[in-house]
Amino acid sequence: MGMGEISGVKRDISPFARKTEQYKYLLCSQPLPGLVLDDLLSILFTLGHTRGTATGNFPYWVISLRLRYCAFYTTNNGHRPPPAAAPIGGVNGNGNGNSSPASATPEQPNILFIMADQLAAPQLKIRSIRPVRLGLLPLPLCAPSRMSLITGVLPMKIGAYDNASQISSDWPTYAHYLRSKGYHTALAGKMHFIGDQLHGYETRLTSDIYPGDFGWAVNWDDPERRLEWYHNASSILQAGTCVRSNQLDYDEEVMYKSKQFLYDHIREGPDKRPFCMTVSLTHPHDPYTIEEKYWDRYEGVDIDLPKVKIPKEQQDAHSKRLMKVTDIWDEDFTDEQIKRAKRAYYGAVSFVDDCIGELLDTLKRCRLDKNTIIVFSGDHGDMLGERGLWYKMSYFESSVRVPLLFSYPQKFQPHRVTQNVSTLDILPTLCDLVGTKPSVHLPMDGLSMLPHLEGREGHDTVISEYTGEGTISPLMMIRRGPWKYITCPTDAPQLFNLERDPLELVNLANVACKGEPLTAEEEEAKLKFAKFEAEAKARWNFDAITQDVLLSQRKRRVVWDALKIGRFDSWDFDPATHAEGTAKYIRSFLPLDDLERKARYPTVDKYGHETSRLIVDQAGSHGE
Repeated sequence: MGMGEISGVKRDISPFARKTEQYKYLLCSQPLPGLVLDDLLSILFTLGHTRGTATGNFPYWVISLRLRYCAFYTTNNGHRPPPAAAPIGGVNGNGNGNSSPASATPEQPNILFIMADQLAAPQLKIRSIRPVRLGLLPLPLCAPSRMSLITGVLPMKIGAYDNASQISSDWPTYAHYLRSKGYHTALAGKMHFIGDQLHGYETRLTSDIYPGDFGWAVNWDDPERRLEWYHNASSILQAGTCVRSNQLDYDEEVMYKSKQFLYDHIREGPDKRPFCMTVSLTHPHDPYTIEEKYWDRYEGVDIDLPKVKIPKEQQDAHSKRLMKVTDIWDEDFTDEQIKRAKRAYYGAVSFVDDCIGELLDTLKRCRLDKNTIIVFSGDHGDMLGERGLWYKMSYFESSVRVPLLFSYPQKFQPHRVTQNVSTLDILPTLCDLVGTKPSVHLPMDGLSMLPHLEGREGHDTVISEYTGEGTISPLMMIRRGPWKYITCPTDAPQLFNLERDPLELVNLANVACKGEPLTAEEEEAKLKFAKFEAEAKARWNFDAITQDVLLSQRKRRVVWDALKIGRFDSWDFDPATHAEGTAKYIRSFLPLDDLERKARYPTVDKYGHETSRLIVDQAGSHGE
């Protein structure tokens, strides 16, 4: 795979090294907890995934946005990038599928939004000539994070409290806004919808991997009870290889359907609409198991052990609850068990690497790469043993930091920014990119990242809200500049300065109780803490939020207990009910022009030479 240099183990990346000297586009990261994986995003995005291609060209440059870690990559020593290039539109994207001149009438760009599940940005060590920092999210749990991502609205406003919360179908999503702009909005893969399984997507290509009902609701009325569907220690204890898993089954179906969507799109008629396809993979989410070929990529690699180890009795209140919720409080994992779990996780990340490469290669072969915006992100990270914690559900870096990358070389020059951004900002950014705006009459917490993309000053704050597993009352975060502030009515507050304390070892909230004299840094922290406390008090009515969460949990428990009795009608999406099976392949009732277009891409003339014109009698279009 050419994964570069991982924890001192050399790999052959000579093709990538040669391109690095030419383009100076490879990425890197500073040493953060658990950084052992090399080259993931640089190989995937920066190199446009050269594996399996004859040319090894770079069809994409990746711009990464970050919440303090979501940074755009630059090639000019950190200086402000040159002015953004004018949009090139009209190339390949939505015409007859063959190359058209750059002077053609500009067309709306396609959008390919790729997501990975539980992909922790601090676990990635990306080779480059300068540091890279990647982004955060509005909530460190699958479903609520995704609901805020698609709506641009914070979880408490839309009722996205936990993994069994149903948001109302009248909340507009980016799928609604882009569909109104003429886009064909499609979803392949996981989105963790409860109830309504479309939320604006015109086409859903697969079912979800997780249930779309109320079965996974949190219960604050019985906080000591560990529910049977919670994470447990088995993912760590049983980590290793597999021949097959339901997650591999799922992601391979997602990949097949996604590539087929692109093949179908390119063979549509001249009036085809631009597409926005979301491809959401379930890897590298636990359980920590992967096929041998991905496991073997890390043979001989010295997997790093967690950098921060905190005795259980010294953990903060929320971390103690998480250790009990995930059933690891009584476990004392050996170094070998930790390394096996992380090795399987990295193997799963390599699997995601290959999947993204297949998508980019398909775009290129379909000649869609010149006019397609690429977005890549995740829903939350994974602690992977840091601080003794596993999975997500906390505001520590490995749980809350996710990759967030944009690629559209026709308009944006590669560069990096230091402002804080969030996946909450994706909706207004996509709207800006296609020339529309979210409704001014509706709530919108996300802010467009277009200024960041264009090298201008942009916003620098991220808000996060959490009421899922491990909580007994609302847990909130404010991230601004280097400061991270965490507050909860039942827990002691926390304040970290991540520039001075990247491992989050010193809780500066304790300075507020410290007597004189204070150092200059302590005085600064005390002032920041007081401002954050006032901001949190003004922003959140914790009593009202608590009552709203309890009401939602109680209603869903009553409904779910009733629905489990007798015949069960699943809310899960069934692609078969939406598939147009009778309109696939060769059918006598389909227009001949459509059959000709679908018979072969690119179209050819009478003698098999490629042509931009639709030629009647494409072999295999309607004959036997």
